[in-house]
Amino acid sequence: MNLANKITIARILLIPIFILLFPIYPEWLVKNNAIIHHIDLFGIYYAAAVFLLASVTDKLDGYIARKYSQITNLGKLLDPLADKLLISTALILMVSQQLIYTWVAFAIIAREIIITGIRIVAASQKIALQADRFGKIKMVFQVIAISAVLLNNLPFRYITEIRIDQVLMYAALILTIYSGYNYIKNNYRMLKLES
Repeated sequence: MNLANKITIARILLIPIFILLFPIYPEWLVKNNAIIHHIDLFGIYYAAAVFLLASVTDKLDGYIARKYSQITNLGKLLDPLADKLLISTALILMVSQQLIYTWVAFAIIAREIIITGIRIVAASQKIALQADRFGKIKMVFQVIAISAVLLNNLPFRYITEIRIDQVLMYAALILTIYSGYNYIKNNYRMLKLES
């Protein structure tokens, strides 16, 4: 297994750590366990740090794969899967703590499922569909928005009373929906011709 794929797997393995650090523990456990109590107070910041670290590895594994010609079928499968697992996990946990609306998380996750379905159909037809620039931009916005929400609008709350974290989340939502539409529009005919 090459270095790029090892980094991708490391990103997947960071997801359970992200979950464990997220303050979602029941009150009785928070009161009776010092570690869980600490996580309840500060875990969201640790979780944000792990989320950011995992997100950075997304750029790193892609860079290494391209630079050292380590692009493999396993990497093509694992890389987008790791991204979707990380983003979806963060969104679901944020909904559980009422940090974002359920419909926002649903729309973003639904888009990812639809695009993944299209890629599976394309792969069955031996068509390789690459991510476009809008897909990459929406991923960057998703990471920034999720990080800002996890950090409770830091550092923006020291500058303005406007909830910049929520503004970023809606911007990420719009970009996510648009990139999904653009992806379907650009690839629909190719898939239809091959069906």
